[in-house]
Amino acid sequence: MGDAEIIPIGTRGRPGRGTGKQPSTAARDLAPNRKPVAKPTSRPTPASRKPPVKKAPAQVPAAATAPVERPPARPATTTRDRGPLAGIPAGDWLAAFQHAALEIFGDRAEMQLARFLAFLRRRLTGDYVVDEYGFDQEVTQRFFMAALRPIAEKWFRIEVRGAENIPSEGGALVVSNHSGTVPVDGLMTMVSIHDHTGRFLRPLGADLVFSMPVVSTLARKGGATLACNEDAERMLSGGELVGVWPEGFKGIGKPYAERYKLQRFGRGGFVAAALRTGVPIVPLSVVGAEEIYPLVGNVPSLARLLGIPYIPITPFFPLLGPLGLVPLPSKWLLEFGEPIRTDEYDAGAADDPMLVFNVTDQVRETIQQTLYSLLMQRQSVFS
Repeated sequence: MGDAEIIPIGTRGRPGRGTGKQPSTAARDLAPNRKPVAKPTSRPTPASRKPPVKKAPAQVPAAATAPVERPPARPATTTRDRGPLAGIPAGDWLAAFQHAALEIFGDRAEMQLARFLAFLRRRLTGDYVVDEYGFDQEVTQRFFMAALRPIAEKWFRIEVRGAENIPSEGGALVVSNHSGTVPVDGLMTMVSIHDHTGRFLRPLGADLVFSMPVVSTLARKGGATLACNEDAERMLSGGELVGVWPEGFKGIGKPYAERYKLQRFGRGGFVAAALRTGVPIVPLSVVGAEEIYPLVGNVPSLARLLGIPYIPITPFFPLLGPLGLVPLPSKWLLEFGEPIRTDEYDAGAADDPMLVFNVTDQVRETIQQTLYSLLMQRQSVFS
């Protein structure tokens, strides 16, 4: 079969149209409407051309001919000039910040701002004191206590009794029951003692606390140290207020059915440290911490695999995910009992196992009886 004859589009089958010499009918239909241009019948001769008529210039007022004063040319705007802070002096920004601080903080805003700037300067220059255990008093007072105080006052509504039994100076050992699944009671005890006596409680923590990367650093800066007799005796001899929770993980990890029943107090190492240094023992009973995370179950196999004491299961965790980690707002009662003196014993009393056991049992029974008494006085868990 030979080549087919190609007929351009719009030629209506007539050859010779749409070849580029003149537009086709379809192309003329698509073109916009334009006025037809008249074709000249004959070309004009030079003689038939008329010279152009010159018009007289228009009369321009004198005021219009006066030179116009133009504003001075502004320099070109650079990229730096177009920045968000361009054109505003630093003094104006400082004044604006001071005015905003006055509106928020009141008349003492300048003093608070000056203190904050002084704090930053000391931290940047290294002009601050950290003791041999890593305790940073300034950070603890300004940040840790400030962060824990609203939780103690607004969430748990802690009521403190017997704070006058804590010595105002010198070494002393605060012994408390332990509960709550998560050791929140230690943090609440620290902020409560500081707010009522002005003293810093130096907790004795377990090995697990100081094996965790971030928690160990925060614990050291907050005043905690390893729960060993050597460190405890050194701090007590140096006049520190030391806190200990002899129940350990057995106390905070006990089921909810055994709440407020004290576990074994160990071998009485805290009593031996108090006997060697001659400091008083202040028993502390805490009611309310058992209800923040009611422990109803445990996963011991997974806990052993992860190297932790237990995997808590509460009515809300892990069922509600991260929301289940929020503690319940139970009402807390903290009561400090009368100090138990240890300076009346002989120098070698700490080496007498029977004496150490008797003093340990005395401290334990004092805390247990106070817990029962506080439970009888408490109206409900949340009020």
